Amino acid sequence: MEIRPILSTLRRHKTAAALIVLQVAVTCAIICNAVFLIAGRLEAVNRPTGIDEAGMVRIQLTGIGQDANPMVATREDLAALRAIPGVIQAASVNQVPLVSSSWNTSIGTAPGQVQPTLNATMYMGGPELFETMGLQLVAGRAMAADEFQDYDQEEGFRGITPSTAVVTRAFAERVFPDSDGFGVGETFYFGEDPVRIVGVVDTLLRPNFSSISDDPGYSMVLPVAVPYTLGGNYLIRTTPERRAEVLEAAVRTLKERGGSRIILEQQTYDEMRDDYFAQDRAMAWLLLAVILALLVVTALGIVGLASFWVQQRTKQIGVRRALGATRGQILRYFQTENFILATAGIVIGMVLAFGLNQLLMERYELARLPLVYLPVGAVALWLLGQFAVFWPARRAAAVPPAVATRSV
Repeated sequence: MEIRPILSTLRRHKTAAALIVLQVAVTCAIICNAVFLIAGRLEAVNRPTGIDEAGMVRIQLTGIGQDANPMVATREDLAALRAIPGVIQAASVNQVPLVSSSWNTSIGTAPGQVQPTLNATMYMGGPELFETMGLQLVAGRAMAADEFQDYDQEEGFRGITPSTAVVTRAFAERVFPDSDGFGVGETFYFGEDPVRIVGVVDTLLRPNFSSISDDPGYSMVLPVAVPYTLGGNYLIRTTPERRAEVLEAAVRTLKERGGSRIILEQQTYDEMRDDYFAQDRAMAWLLLAVILALLVVTALGIVGLASFWVQQRTKQIGVRRALGATRGQILRYFQTENFILATAGIVIGMVLAFGLNQLLMERYELARLPLVYLPVGAVALWLLGQFAVFWPARRAAAVPPAVATRSV
């Protein structure tokens, strides 16, 4: 089909054509970024934390007043929890994944380093923590029993002086990129204190990792047994089918033991994940609604313009039909015209998409928009344009030559 007559017609209707191009461009820019944001949110919602979530339950508790010896009470609690039928292991830990706060510290590769190499999160627990979480080693070993120390309530954070640690693969690759064996045997520093890496796990996310950041999970597990008064988290590992039963029995056991403790929360990890990502799911649905609304508005704009042009060009269509143009040729004329307008809008929209993404990167620390989202948006708008123009074009193709030429 000749493009020149179409371009000539569009030049005579510059305002209407420009409005459709602008509408397609804005829609393309917003859709590309919105789909990217939705994909990022869904990826975060389904991102594994690195622990055995399927069989994990968590009880969060706090103390009333001063406990004379919280470490002893914690060990007795854990022994009682492990005695519950169906419990594989139980541990007290200072923090857990998928909560709103975390314990973080700067580490370096030299003692007293002024500019830290990395900011990492600290998981602390006794010898049973590794098995309770179900962490999977990719190199090295877990901490040995003689490497653990008890958290000192009097000394607090200053009293933490671990000699060994298990870190995540992301941690090891960032701090020791040239090391063989994922950094096992390397030493990093807690201020002035050296800590030797004895093992590396594939994944262990920061407790409050953000769905809009690209934090790969800079985490470390330190051999520091903690009482229930530090973080207040009892993790219990069981089989997926027994989680509800074990959680109920665990809460009952802790209540029967009495003491100066209050149970704040009792959840399976599925429930924790649902709560933590509730806003992300809501945002994804909101963005999806925006996309659908934009597509509907754009489609209605294309339908309205095409219908207007069909009405304005009835005489021209009739002449072409009288000169032998088939219905298929009339249909293809309007579809080609729409394709040209959509293409112009998509090209402009891609530039706007990158501009919008740059703004989001600067204001909200989002990642750069991958190029793959541009052809996805382009194809969607091309298909939408062809679908929207089909019915007005079909109506144009059905104009009888005799009726159209009666006024010529």
